Amino acid sequence: MPETAVASADAGLSLKELARRHGLSYSGRLPSLPEYTRQLWEYRHFIRAHAGAKITSSLGNTKLGAVWQVLTPVINAAVYYVIFGLVLNTHKSMDNFISYLCIGVFVFQFTQSSVQIGMNSITGNIGMIRALHFPRATLPISAALVEIRNFMVALIVLFGIVLVDGEPLTFQWLLVAPILLLQSIFNIGLIMFMARYVTKMSDVRQLVPFIMRFWLYGSAVLYPVTQFESVLKGWMLQVVEANPMLVFIELYRHALLEGTTLANVPAVLWIQAVAWSVVVGILGFVYFWRGEKGYGRG
Repeated sequence: MPETAVASADAGLSLKELARRHGLSYSGRLPSLPEYTRQLWEYRHFIRAHAGAKITSSLGNTKLGAVWQVLTPVINAAVYYVIFGLVLNTHKSMDNFISYLCIGVFVFQFTQSSVQIGMNSITGNIGMIRALHFPRATLPISAALVEIRNFMVALIVLFGIVLVDGEPLTFQWLLVAPILLLQSIFNIGLIMFMARYVTKMSDVRQLVPFIMRFWLYGSAVLYPVTQFESVLKGWMLQVVEANPMLVFIELYRHALLEGTTLANVPAVLWIQAVAWSVVVGILGFVYFWRGEKGYGRG
């Protein structure tokens, strides 16, 4: 019987069409933003495990372990209280200065630590990035989870300080939860921005400590926010009062303290906090996603 040739169903198709038919894609292709988001969700267990491993390893390198999560913000607050509260007599301008100061220090340190750890989330994991294929955004997100967890521990200490300082426990304290959520989104966007930017401009590491120090003094962490009004007017005052860290700190003070003078009415502070969280969170995520193909190369 003569042999009969059977035409393949793939005959005549271009390589691009063949790849599409069999579910293949370009190696190193940048996934779309929705696709990238779905990949991150699929790696949620890896993110949680990586964050847990970071916490365990960081606490295992010291004798006091988890105690440092409490001691670090307390020591910082004590140092600033001695300098600004006792030496400069700032504490005489308000009755609850200790609580006022500690809220500013604890909240600012949350974002400061996030920025510092964000700078190393990619450059500090080059070996894993080059060895394994996974969405690189899992690394800055897991770093953010570590800082969120540490801040939640610090919040317990902060609550104790505020109560000892004479502030009553009210239902308004429940506002801390949505404020924490907004600041966490803001921090994640900031971490993702810094994670990519440092891979392109490594020298920025040297500038970050100076930038954070300037940001600290511009966020009314160490002194009453009313002092800005005595030296700034008009649009300059509005720019300073729109500072995202000042906004978050003021919201925490509004939630935990009674009768505290704020930079703006609470409604304006909430609008500013939501705006900062959405803008920085989205832009940081998009900026990091755009550099996905370049991490670990070069």
